This record gives sequence, structure tokens and C-alpha cells, in this order.
Amino acid sequence: MLFLVTQIHTPETCPIDAGGREALHEKPENVPGLKIIAGYGAYTEHTLYYIVEAADYDTVERFLTPGFKRSTATITPVSEFFGE
Repeated sequence: MLFLVTQIHTPETCPIDAGGREALHEKPENVPGLKIIAGYGAYTEHTLYYIVEAADYDTVERFLTPGFKRSTATITPVSEFFGE
């Protein structure tokens, strides 16, 4: 399944001086069954967007666990409509 993840943090909890955006998620290679398809940042809005592929919602949650104390996230199942 594909998921759109929108992860938002406040300026006060911004990880810019604490490892950057990688501080907000687990390394993808450490989350079995998860693949990042794309990632985008609206940095002045303190918002990150990911398109990830995973078998289920719980796998995506495991990916986001390091950011739970700094950010909120929405996880939305999506379908591709352009392409193959």
C-alpha cells in the first residue's frame, strides 16, 4: 500500500540543530517492509511530506516513532493515478 505522511513540528521543536529531519523518523533500512518512494520538505512551514510503501499502517507508525515527541503526523492511504 502507498501512504502519504504529513509530519508537522513547531519552530520550538524543530530538529534543525538536533540531527535534522532524520531525527523525526527511523532509518528506513531499520523498518522491515517500508520503502520511501519520495520525500519533500516545506521547511519554512516546518512540514515534511513522505510517500511511503508499506504493508500496513503499523509499519508506517514504526517509521515515525522517533518524531512522536517533536511532531504530529497524519498517515493517509493513497492510490496512484498517473503512471503505469
